[in-house]
Amino acid sequence: ISAVCAAFNLHIENGVVIDARIAFGGMAGTPKRASACEAVLHNAPWNNATVERACNALSQDFSPLSDFRASKEYRLLCAQNLLRKYFIEQQTPDL
Repeated sequence: ISAVCAAFNLHIENGVVIDARIAFGGMAGTPKRASACEAVLHNAPWNNATVERACNALSQDFSPLSDFRASKEYRLLCAQNLLRKYFIEQQTPDL
């Protein structure tokens, strides 16, 4: 059982996010889409500043609980870092 897991499906054209579907598990009672995060990304440039705004929006999407696997702060930080990692991996396709 994971503390946090994520799924990302982004459609990017000419450096702009046309569509974003992002979901996390371990952040709520059941896996859930991150609608505020998706809204920040929609029609925005796919760059570090946009990704940081999207990471901040995750706190609007989720109020994770603390349990024996992870604290709520750790879960939120993990979710943000998974999005950052996805962004970095998309910039360097050879990873």
